Amino acid sequence: MIAKLEMFIALAREQHFGRAAVSLGITQPTLSTGIRQLEEQLGVKLVQRGSRFGGLTPEGQRALVWARQIVGDTRRLRDEMRASREGLAGHLRLAVIPTALTWASTLAARFNDRHPRVTFTVLSRASADILTMLDDLEIDAGISYLDNEPLGRVTTRPLYREAYQLVCREDHPLADRETLDWAELGSLKLCLLTPEMQNRRIINRQFMEAGLEAGAAIESNSTVVLVSNVLTGDWVTILPTDLAGFLAEGKPLSLVPLASDSRAHEVGLIAPWQEPYTPVLQALLDEAQRLARPA
Repeated sequence: MIAKLEMFIALAREQHFGRAAVSLGITQPTLSTGIRQLEEQLGVKLVQRGSRFGGLTPEGQRALVWARQIVGDTRRLRDEMRASREGLAGHLRLAVIPTALTWASTLAARFNDRHPRVTFTVLSRASADILTMLDDLEIDAGISYLDNEPLGRVTTRPLYREAYQLVCREDHPLADRETLDWAELGSLKLCLLTPEMQNRRIINRQFMEAGLEAGAAIESNSTVVLVSNVLTGDWVTILPTDLAGFLAEGKPLSLVPLASDSRAHEVGLIAPWQEPYTPVLQALLDEAQRLARPA
């Protein structure tokens, strides 16, 4: 039953039999058979079928909620029993907003130092994708904004408040400034994160409040691309302080603080709300709390 529920969750996530089968490492006929057997066991039709996947039935939508809960509880039970038998061990999957990747690396490294039998996969994702991945059981936790857009029912551990810096070449006219107001940035050649990133929406709002439009001639979902572009000439970008310092280290770049915002947004660890937490997830929450920068 658990294996079939996992097939059902994967199909609901991928919205395609072939992609769902690939994500599970099984053949498409095996997936189709598993879904049909699940429907027979539950006595309802879960999936609209035609020449291709046609969505979930109303019963399928309700079953999906139960499937996620049952599979999640089963995984937590398995982790709990393994920890009692073997100590803290396993694998943690994190999805992280691009601007917090340096914090994710620090958190994973510190956690692994304490618990060397726990390994990590760290993925860069937009904040909305992180919430979806938590719901779909694709990840165990994420790092995202805590106080800017709705998160739903999750557990949080604050890590830091985000402040911004202008990143420009050392020979840029603004490179020697001690600080800059957002209103001074309107005429600059900007390269910024893509609009689906929450960081970009925050920056757009800062520009709007300064009476400007955050027009970027170059957009990317990679901060490495943004900094590489700045190195090529008179382009500038805007990044959180910690990430800007990391990406600019050893390069002919200057970092100019932008006027502080009393509403600076909080970034932290998010995990599915659950009681009790598995030993590994509880240890991760504890490590995030130790790592947190004082407000």
